[in-house]
Amino acid sequence: MSAEAEHHVVIVGSGFGGLFAAKALRLAPVRVTLVDRTNHHLFQPLLYQVATGILSPGDIAPATRDVLRRQRNVTVQLGEVVALDAERRELELRHPPGVRSTIGYDSLIVACGVTQSYFGNDGFERWAPGMKTIDDALALRARIFGAFEMAEWEPDPETRARWLTFAIVGAGPTGVELAGQLGELSRRALASNFRRLDPREARILLFDAGDRILPSFHERLAARATRDLQRLGVEIRLRTTVAGVDEDGITVRDADSSETRIPAITKIWAAGVQASPLAAIVSAATGAPVDPRGRIQVAPDCSLPGRPEIFVVGDAMALDGLPGLAEVAMQSGRHAARVIRARVTDAPARGPFRYRDLGSMAAVSRTSGIVEYRRLRVGGRIGWLLWLLVHLTFLTGFKNRFSTLLQWTVTFLSRGRSERTITLRQANLGDPPDVSTPGA
Repeated sequence: MSAEAEHHVVIVGSGFGGLFAAKALRLAPVRVTLVDRTNHHLFQPLLYQVATGILSPGDIAPATRDVLRRQRNVTVQLGEVVALDAERRELELRHPPGVRSTIGYDSLIVACGVTQSYFGNDGFERWAPGMKTIDDALALRARIFGAFEMAEWEPDPETRARWLTFAIVGAGPTGVELAGQLGELSRRALASNFRRLDPREARILLFDAGDRILPSFHERLAARATRDLQRLGVEIRLRTTVAGVDEDGITVRDADSSETRIPAITKIWAAGVQASPLAAIVSAATGAPVDPRGRIQVAPDCSLPGRPEIFVVGDAMALDGLPGLAEVAMQSGRHAARVIRARVTDAPARGPFRYRDLGSMAAVSRTSGIVEYRRLRVGGRIGWLLWLLVHLTFLTGFKNRFSTLLQWTVTFLSRGRSERTITLRQANLGDPPDVSTPGA
């Protein structure tokens, strides 16, 4: 069969859903084109470790071409989907630097993921960025370490306090892990690094509108995580919503509707997600309904109702209330690929997608984590070791596993952070004032 006659599968997105779909088609009689706006597969659960100086971007984001180099039926394209013609089964792509092309498909798998949601307050994004991409993590790393650099030479106590106040919005796993690492950073990792500044002066605030942190975990594990964070000096403010964010601080509203202004230079948003803009393009082109977060509602086999050739997997799909977890994306991506493979080979049709829950976990501090799997609930050092093992297993490629394990060993044994490189331009600090050093 010629390449032109082969069934052509286009996969949009190189995250967990897209990558695992591509791998599941390795032996299928199809040709696959994987399209993404970046050239890498991102292990998003560890982005916060890039932002806090533990890992380098390369440790968690191997090149997609390298990951799939031995899979001869896959072609990788760098581009962004800007339009879909469902009747003609064509996608319009925009490539750097603005060149456009079209690509046809027989089957389409949309694995576009999610972006940060500000719940209608998009103006907050400028001053409280989220963390969904490598660019986001590197920008946050520059803000975090830049804040300590600025506080080192700042003579005014009030301004120094603003630089040393870190406000995190959202107490789900991402917010909790970020807060824990900022606590480790200020209380341990940066000890003895500064001469005019005690990093322990840093104030770390974690805000959430709910009644407790980590609402998806059992109350006992959430309570354990709360104690661990408080030991690191993290201030937890619950039943609190954000009323305003600007360059110099954040305004929060408590349960009694009273508002408090907190001066803080570094604000981080980890409070919510919404579907990628591509989901809206797919919905408009196919008439597929979306849920309040913009995720596309799919049939039980992850295809679109009335469009069996189009599948939506991972965080962008709405199915049976499934959470936005990496494991959901992996399993749904594999399922969509198997449905396509069965159709192409005239094998018995696959049944509906059945998610196999493998549990949830979070690393709270340097040697403390929580793990929940069905009735198994583990916290502390054992939970942390299980977290290490699972995340190493899911990292793509031996080189990434080895380099990540090496970095973790250095970080957790020495309490240091090797990935702290920033520049004045990255941190957007501007020219420092003329502050003379005594005795100079």
